[in-house]
Amino acid sequence: MSKFLFVLSAIGICVLATVAGAKELPAFSSCTEIVVVTTSDWRSPQATLQRYEREQPGTDWKAVGEPFTVMVGKTGLGWGSGLIAVGGRYRKADDPVKKEGDGKAPAGVFRLSKAFGYAPQEEPGWKMPYVNLTQFIQCVDDTDSKFYNTLVDTTKISPDWGSHENEQMRRSDDLYRWGILVEHNADPPAPGKGSCIFMHIWRGPGQPTVVCTAMPQELLESLLGWLDPAHNPLLVQLPEPEYQRLRKHWHLPQLTHAASPNGSTMQHGAKATNGKP
Repeated sequence: MSKFLFVLSAIGICVLATVAGAKELPAFSSCTEIVVVTTSDWRSPQATLQRYEREQPGTDWKAVGEPFTVMVGKTGLGWGSGLIAVGGRYRKADDPVKKEGDGKAPAGVFRLSKAFGYAPQEEPGWKMPYVNLTQFIQCVDDTDSKFYNTLVDTTKISPDWGSHENEQMRRSDDLYRWGILVEHNADPPAPGKGSCIFMHIWRGPGQPTVVCTAMPQELLESLLGWLDPAHNPLLVQLPEPEYQRLRKHWHLPQLTHAASPNGSTMQHGAKATNGKP
């Protein structure tokens, strides 16, 4: 009898998880790892990052580790092109929209697809597909190129951007020593909607990026050691008021922190100044 009740209980749990998962948006239906980045408002270049995971789709999210400060675009965030088409359903009329050269990091939900770095191979234990950034790897930001918003090896293609200077991924500094490719405006890329979006090492506290999300090297390495492509990891990046507005509809976790414009509740906080990339 007890064995029968145990089986019924297990079936009930599975059914409940399946029903809960069915209510989720398709973007989250197979995801069990998310990286949540929230700013205090659309204009703030300072943000808080928190990792969450769950046992299976439809179950509750649980925070992983402590929240920490990261930096986003120097002009804040703007709605980007990700896994959820925001359109008029989620976007308010006066919300900023991401475009090429605007200095904004994209807001929305995005797949995290690959890791990259200067080393020939990734660190032991890392699971994400890895791209070694040789001197020939570029990210194409030329809106007229058929390779727009893709990483290319210039020894394996016929460049079509003339004298335009794309982003050289093998930099003279350590900002791309390790990084993560954010699949923004990727399927397919639309010219002018923004390109070359990464998570990478920052210049230092309080120094925003041009369009990316940046953090201390040791925290990025910790993130890379946690991400697992088998869990279909996603980046959810929003101003906190938008996150709270959409949280229940998108079945997002309750935040374990409160964004602070002066960094007083965050690690590594500092006043924002301009910086690249």
